[in-house]
Amino acid sequence: MDKGSFSDHYHSNLPIIALTWNPWFLIWKSMFYTILIVSYVLIAIGIVISLLVNGVRPSKTLAWLLAIFTIPVGGILLYLMIGRNRRRNRLPRYHMEQPMEPGPLHLPKIPKERHKIVNLIQKNSGFAPTENNELRYLKDGQTTFETIFAALAGATRFIHLQYYIFEEGILANRLLGLFHEKIKQGVQVRLIYDGIGSFSLSRPYLNELKSIGVEVFPFLPFRFGRFLSSLNYRNHRKIIVVDDRIAFTGGINISDKYLKGDPVLGHWHDMHLMIQGPAATHLNQIFLMDWQLVSGQKIELPKSGWDQVADKKSTVQIVSSGPDDDFASIEQVYFSMINEAREYVYITNPYIIPGNAILAALETAALSGVDVRLMLSEKNDSQLVNWSVRSYFERLLKSGVKIYLFPCGFLHSKIVICDDAIASIGTANIDIRSFEQNYEVNAIVYDPNFTEELKHEFLRDSRTSHQLSYAVHQNRPWFDRLKEGVAKIFSPIL
Repeated sequence: MDKGSFSDHYHSNLPIIALTWNPWFLIWKSMFYTILIVSYVLIAIGIVISLLVNGVRPSKTLAWLLAIFTIPVGGILLYLMIGRNRRRNRLPRYHMEQPMEPGPLHLPKIPKERHKIVNLIQKNSGFAPTENNELRYLKDGQTTFETIFAALAGATRFIHLQYYIFEEGILANRLLGLFHEKIKQGVQVRLIYDGIGSFSLSRPYLNELKSIGVEVFPFLPFRFGRFLSSLNYRNHRKIIVVDDRIAFTGGINISDKYLKGDPVLGHWHDMHLMIQGPAATHLNQIFLMDWQLVSGQKIELPKSGWDQVADKKSTVQIVSSGPDDDFASIEQVYFSMINEAREYVYITNPYIIPGNAILAALETAALSGVDVRLMLSEKNDSQLVNWSVRSYFERLLKSGVKIYLFPCGFLHSKIVICDDAIASIGTANIDIRSFEQNYEVNAIVYDPNFTEELKHEFLRDSRTSHQLSYAVHQNRPWFDRLKEGVAKIFSPIL
């Protein structure tokens, strides 16, 4: 640099140098950093007080305290996104007046040993069991969607749909055409989709839905203003209600992968449930509570004439749960089903990442002589989730739990069956996310014949699955153990 250029450079930076050494600039800079630090400390103190007052589990509280004080800024951001106790900071919920229904002790079709679960669900979710339901379990996408479209085609009053994943494709286009026809016939169509699970849903498709008259709203969509408060709380429910007389729920989303498979995972296997009867009204009630939350519209529950329906065979009780409910209802139901089992517990679920309570229940049941079997997918749609799931295998196998890995595609069903007496089909996985952070719904069926049918499906699938051996699993590579240990750390947020 020659003398002239140096002089020019020096003089051009004189204002910056002068500003840097200006005493008022230094004072304001010092004040800014002081305010920033004080604000951070006050926020941290506020969070600490909140944790101490509202914390649920000491271990979880301690973990968040360590994160806040050891990870500057990041610890607080993580807590605001995924750590807050939603049960203490509830969303406004719409609870409809329910008609007086017979108590569980007046239901002769439910054995006395199941009355504890009946009472638990009624107190937690507010739904009594209903008799005279006709049920049909639907295995895999082709059968499920053929049945769903047949029911939708018969709608005369309304169609209500709620899905975690609603993807564009063959199914979405077929629904669009069907909605168009039904709306021209005077049928009301309402749709709720999860703002994150259905993030790929395009604006043109949504506009087309609205243009033909579909009322459509997202559940907690991605918005910067409430990103931190809503990102971790998703509506994982899958509900269809037609005219308050037919309803569907289970694990299947609106996605073409249920028809065409996945290039990596192969064919998607899942289970859905069709209900014709008064339990459909309870699923409709859950939909309408969520509808008021997303739309602000209060719609009265229609009067149904199910008391005039001829006697059918199944007693069904609906259980719902969400992060703003008083208790983790579905976790408590799973826990009770496992604890009350006397002969067997068969569970099909791709995401078995149990908390301490469910893990202890499974181990205790197996050690007590109950035949406890878990069926999971050998392939998984997330490697982190896969290794977290596998991190529990050693303890479960050691206690006598039998674990089967289903090799034919991706197994996505969420089913629990016990003692040829009680079964659960729904949307909830066996993990902390489903128990604490997601809005979920399950149908609990008190019907020996229906439970036996599901048991035979489980046993049929288990014959084509790989059963894990404790001795073989113990000899897995050291690197696999390391991956399991790392993934287990993240299990509370998966």
